[in-house]
Amino acid sequence: MDNFLVLLALGLGAGVFSGLFGIGGGIVIVPALTLLLAFDTKTAVATSLAALLLPVGIFAVLEYRRKGLLDIRASAWVAFGLVLTTIIGAEITLALPAALFKQAYGVFVIIMGLRFLGVFNRGKPAAPIRDDADTSGTPWWGLFALGLAAGVLSGMFGIGGGIVIVPALVGFFGFPHKRAVGSSLGALLLPVGLLGVLRYAAAGTLDVLDAAPVAIGLAVGALGGARIAIGLSAAHMKQLYGAFLVVVGIWFVVQPYVGV
Repeated sequence: MDNFLVLLALGLGAGVFSGLFGIGGGIVIVPALTLLLAFDTKTAVATSLAALLLPVGIFAVLEYRRKGLLDIRASAWVAFGLVLTTIIGAEITLALPAALFKQAYGVFVIIMGLRFLGVFNRGKPAAPIRDDADTSGTPWWGLFALGLAAGVLSGMFGIGGGIVIVPALVGFFGFPHKRAVGSSLGALLLPVGLLGVLRYAAAGTLDVLDAAPVAIGLAVGALGGARIAIGLSAAHMKQLYGAFLVVVGIWFVVQPYVGV
C-alpha cells in the first residue's frame, strides 16, 4: 500500500481506456505495474485480474445503456464463456514462460489494429454500420465461444478480455463499434476472472491491497472514457482504437526482450 496514490492514478488512467475502448483496463495496468512499480509479470497479472473483479465499469455501462449502445444478451453469453476459462489462462501463465505466445498474440493485435485503421481495405470502403443496427440475431454459440477464447487470454495476461471481444464483435458479428464497446464492458461487469484470481492467490502471487486502489481508479476513469467515446464519431473512434491496438501489440512483441 506504500504506492497507494500511484496505483490510484494508474487505475484512473486505465479506466479512461476501459470506458473508451471497452477493455477491462488490464492491457494498461499490467505494463504499468511492471514498468513503473517493478512488479514481476505474474504478480502484475494477478493484481490486474483482482482489480477487475469488482464491477468497475458500472458507470460506463450505464452510460452506454442510456444511449442504447448495450446488447445485454451478447454481454451475458460472452461473460458466461469468460468465467469458465480464465483459470485455464492462469494455469498456463503459472506453468510456462509463455514468451512465444505473448509475441504471437502481439502480432495478432497489431493485425487487428491495422485492420481498424483501414490498412487492408481495398476499393470502395464499406458503408458504416449504424449505431442502432439490430444485433439481437447474433448466434449465442458464437458469443459463448468468443467468451471462452477471451477468458484464456484474460487469465494469461491479466486483461479483462475486451481487447479480443471488441474486434471480434465488430469484425465477425457485425456489431457497430460503439455497441461492441458497450457490450464488452457489460460482459466484464461480473467477476468473470474469479477462478483465475483464486488460482493466483493460491500460488502466492497476489496482494489484494495493491488491487484495491487500482479498482477505485478504474471505476471513476471508465465513466470519463465512456463519455468521450460516445461523443466521438464512429470513424474517429475506430481509428483511435486501431492505433491503440497497434501500440499494445508492439508492447506484447517486445515485452520478452525488455525483461518485463
